[in-house]
Amino acid sequence: MKKIKTKFNFLSTILLTIFYLTSCTQMSESVINKNVGLNGSFEIVEKGLPVNWLFYTKSTTESGDFDIITDTADFKEGKKCIKFQIRSCSDRGDRFSPGLANETEVKSGETYKVSFWYKNSGCKFYYKIRGVNVKSGVDVPMLISSEITNDWKLIETTYTIPVQMNRLRFELNVLSPGSFWIDDVKIEKIN
Repeated sequence: MKKIKTKFNFLSTILLTIFYLTSCTQMSESVINKNVGLNGSFEIVEKGLPVNWLFYTKSTTESGDFDIITDTADFKEGKKCIKFQIRSCSDRGDRFSPGLANETEVKSGETYKVSFWYKNSGCKFYYKIRGVNVKSGVDVPMLISSEITNDWKLIETTYTIPVQMNRLRFELNVLSPGSFWIDDVKIEKIN
């Protein structure tokens, strides 16, 4: 009897594990290359994605019709940028809308300048910067904009890492149809 119970428990554990793993929703797509660094100008691409970035793609957002393109024709720095070509999408933000994110290791109390260049043709977008750790994050004000600009425009933000946070998360989402370009993302310690 004990042998049957042990086999039942083992099979139950395997079945529950399989169910759990197959029911998890993939929240982003990424390719990690520890030899590259931030890759803020999106120059290094592997498997169709710029390395060291999390991307909210058609397969992870659960809705929308859009493309995330490595644009080699219109860029600010280097020879490439990222272009979001949005036909339809959710306006919820985070993993539900087209976008990208990056987390950088930091220490509490350090101050960073985060900057990037963008062009916008009809999209509403937002970006946010927050201190995070494994269990939580500290929300900060974010910029929400629909400003159309045919010329590259710089956004710079200074942020001090809150107590008990050990990562800096940069996140940008596109919330409406149009075209949006981003290039030359920098995360620089300034103290």
